[in-house]
Amino acid sequence: MKLRKASALAASVLALTLTATACGSSDDDNGGSGSGNGGGGSDTITIGIKFDQPGLGLKTPDGSFAGFDVDVATYIAGELGYAPEDIVWEETPSPERENLLKRGDVDFIVATYSITDTRKESVDFAGPYFVAHQDLLIRADEEITSESDINDLTLCSVTGSTSAQNVKDDFAPDARLHPFNTYSECLTGLENGTIDALTTDDTILAGYAAQEQNVGKFKLAGLNLSEEHYGVGLQKGSDLRDDINAAIQKMIDEGEWSAAVEKNLGPAGYEAEAAPEITETN
Repeated sequence: MKLRKASALAASVLALTLTATACGSSDDDNGGSGSGNGGGGSDTITIGIKFDQPGLGLKTPDGSFAGFDVDVATYIAGELGYAPEDIVWEETPSPERENLLKRGDVDFIVATYSITDTRKESVDFAGPYFVAHQDLLIRADEEITSESDINDLTLCSVTGSTSAQNVKDDFAPDARLHPFNTYSECLTGLENGTIDALTTDDTILAGYAAQEQNVGKFKLAGLNLSEEHYGVGLQKGSDLRDDINAAIQKMIDEGEWSAAVEKNLGPAGYEAEAAPEITETN
């Protein structure tokens, strides 16, 4: 079922009513804040994505947005009744995802957002819509052949990510971990030699390795260190989950999901798993 936006006539009546009864509003009219509930009949919908993840969520030099997460979010928005030009994209760094949802700054988030029990205590999820695996990005002339090697490395990941937590809790508790706000900062450290490896999901790493300026510099280590189920993040108690799940399933059934994977991740040589079964239903 699509969300229905107010008709032009209804909007005109509402505008006249507000003009007659009030001089202004206490809300910030910046066009970039969501309601946490699908826009609440608004003419726009605000969606959180990453701005610096090639192949997934990237703000391009001309100000447009590209990537698999962008395509998934755009498809979902269309099923909710919003055209691409109705979407307000909100940059969503990993440490801020829960805060953005709790404050209602975004209507939902599609930003390599792994579903975990800890996160589900404060936010809801729809999906999952993708399965990735944690790996390492290393310099092209180096090798890491086993998990035991990781404890001797200086690693970088992003604050608030499951990848950073996995390093501490599971496979490399003795590694020197440097958390940053963005993966781009980690990549700079890897290039200048202050970092031995960038660790996060293989989808993200493949996108960076495939960038024109990085070809031949970096490679994936090829270690499947975890399984990450990407979900659509929602404010706790949001009534959008069923509609978003239906949109994801339709995207899969119609072949649009596979086409988006191939378009965005295929050039990096990434071989994705089949679309996952939707599990976040209550």
